[in-house]
Amino acid sequence: MKRWQTKDSLVDLLCSLVEYPSITGSPAEIALVEYLFHQLSERHYFQQNPEHIKLHPLDDGRRLLTALVKQGNSSDTVVLLSHFDVVGVDDFGSKKNLAFHPKALTQDYHRYFDELPAPVQEDIQTGEWLFGRGIMDMKAGLTVHLSMLEKAMDGEFDGNILLLTVPDEEVNSLGMLQALPALTELREAEQLNYRACLNGEPMFSQYPGDPHNYVYSGSIGKLLPGFFCYGKETHVGEPFAGLNANLMVSYIAQELELNESFIETVGNETTPPPVSLMQRDLKEEYSVQTPQAAVAMYNVLYLKQSTREINEKLLHAAHRASKRITGHYKNKADAFHQEKPGLEFPEMDVSVMMYEELYEEAVSRYGSHEVERIQNLLISQREKGDREFSTLLVHELAALCKDLAPMIVLFYSPPFYPSVSSKQDPYIQNTLAYVKDYTRKHYYLDLEEIEFFPGLSDLSFIGPSTSQAPIGTMLDNMPLKGKGYDLSESMLQTLQMPILNVGPRGKDPHQWTERLELSYSFEYLPDILTNTIHYLLKNPAP
Repeated sequence: MKRWQTKDSLVDLLCSLVEYPSITGSPAEIALVEYLFHQLSERHYFQQNPEHIKLHPLDDGRRLLTALVKQGNSSDTVVLLSHFDVVGVDDFGSKKNLAFHPKALTQDYHRYFDELPAPVQEDIQTGEWLFGRGIMDMKAGLTVHLSMLEKAMDGEFDGNILLLTVPDEEVNSLGMLQALPALTELREAEQLNYRACLNGEPMFSQYPGDPHNYVYSGSIGKLLPGFFCYGKETHVGEPFAGLNANLMVSYIAQELELNESFIETVGNETTPPPVSLMQRDLKEEYSVQTPQAAVAMYNVLYLKQSTREINEKLLHAAHRASKRITGHYKNKADAFHQEKPGLEFPEMDVSVMMYEELYEEAVSRYGSHEVERIQNLLISQREKGDREFSTLLVHELAALCKDLAPMIVLFYSPPFYPSVSSKQDPYIQNTLAYVKDYTRKHYYLDLEEIEFFPGLSDLSFIGPSTSQAPIGTMLDNMPLKGKGYDLSESMLQTLQMPILNVGPRGKDPHQWTERLELSYSFEYLPDILTNTIHYLLKNPAP
């Protein structure tokens, strides 16, 4: 029974998915995957093969879904990857109650047409754009994948289709990390040969007004380094008796924010420089004592660099900040001394170390059992999110070794996304050449290949890494490693396959103007994706 093969039916399916407000970590994130399971379980194929559809639990109670449609005795399998969680809706302001109702929201935007930005006005006048949270990122991709699964149930493909849709992509990708063992178990139980993984993330514009259409043969990498600044507290009446952590973190900002040395260019693709995603002191109440500790975290994107190279750049930046902090303190102390001679000021040399070094120092002083006891106690009482809890673990170690202050401690927090690419894989390049030619002939559209999907994606955990250098240094300096964030080098090497992203056309992800273009996404893309799958299954890897 074909229910998801026309433009109108796909719009209806998409709206039914968007109406579940599946914000990462919310109850609706669980409700949506249960809805998908129910919808698919009603199909004749899964009633005949109930073992082929399964909800897999995460440690926190959320679930991911796998749905396998087998064709005869074939082992060749294409994996269709998507995520069903979305970001929050505070950016919608007074219209956030409509954010999960695409048709109503779109009608509302028509009524308030004059209040919309000019590019949105141009799109909405065509009648081919639908608005809503998650409509582009990425429930449209999931919708088209469900259409492909339905085709597989009708015997369309000469091979197997495995639908994989996961939670938590927008935060830590815990859904995808849990999917790796699930995919491994399925491969062994069903004797599957994973030919390729097709992601359905939407096209990302390269610049405002970008008219081009893109496919991606890889996905960009991301690190989230943190700089923990531990100063020396003092009364504001004696400012030179201590060192303000806010001063320290301000120099970190000057060294890291938009630092061009972190920009990486591969071919025509260039990463943006680092930007701060968190900067704050850790003083919890007002007093006239200066803040003792502060933290800053930076978004660092990369293409083919190793994490070791990036770590060295971060350390160099911290050392430069250390020298500037020391110089600032000395210059200001000298100036104050001229006004009030005879005073003596302490030396304020700022040390720089990695989290692993701080941990080893604490162990050398108190023993491994005591340090682990303190950390386990914090874990048992944990209420904070991953970024805040990572900071707390560093803070506790610094407090154990406070005589080392002032100090800057470099550490890492989740999420981590490895940079991956199949651009050099002839199998993927041949597939792309075919798909681009097919699209040009049938729809008079040019698809342009970009090697690295710029919006971060779960392909990072299943595709071929762009760097063979080990990531141990980064993981060893991640306080949450083995304490709620279980990522390892061996896990990333467990399951790798060729990757490709062929997705819908939309605009403004994570904005209140997030929208989906319907003609390409639900008329052209289903046909393009069908032929992409045919090519992947019919043509052996070179």
